[in-house]
Amino acid sequence: MTKRRPAVVVLAAGRGSRFRGPGHKLEQHLGGPAGADTLLASSLRHALATQLPVVVVTTPALAAAAHRLIAARDVVTLTDHDAQGRPQPIGMGHSIVAGVSATGDADGWLILPADMPLVQPATILAVAEGLERFPVCYAQYRGMQGHPVGFGTELYSELMALQGDEGARRIVARYAAQPIAVDDPGIHVDVDTVEDLARLRERPRAV
Repeated sequence: MTKRRPAVVVLAAGRGSRFRGPGHKLEQHLGGPAGADTLLASSLRHALATQLPVVVVTTPALAAAAHRLIAARDVVTLTDHDAQGRPQPIGMGHSIVAGVSATGDADGWLILPADMPLVQPATILAVAEGLERFPVCYAQYRGMQGHPVGFGTELYSELMALQGDEGARRIVARYAAQPIAVDDPGIHVDVDTVEDLARLRERPRAV
């Protein structure tokens, strides 16, 4: 039987309001040699390495950076206002809806925030394989939940109903999501603040 090929939805449309450094947090470099990956580049590179379908949901400010890393057809750019100047909905829920809508024919969806640049390709694939058995599953390292979180096709309507900043936690709780054990501490490492970035730059990184 052919294995499912869920789409990886990389969420890169947050405003990063807690990050007080210069520029957007996703444009920050991870450190190391000149030309080292930015947070966005690392997250996308790991997602693309799985050879699963990948879509990135982002903003006009980051769209150019995303286009340098992934095909234009796989970039969904969210604007603050529509063509009539009316405010557009914002938040993680809206971003998930946009990513799922753009990949509606996928065999499920793996939600991966772009500010988690250490999540390894093998981890993403492990959660993708989990969708062969469970409608909802997530990466777990040493007993603690992390990302990505996977959703089967039967959850399409529920994902499309998300709003605001609620994300998908309600769905995860309702369907008794199953943990997928991985050997990847990166599933717990995200960057919200300048201090988070400094700690990340000090960590030894997998290639």
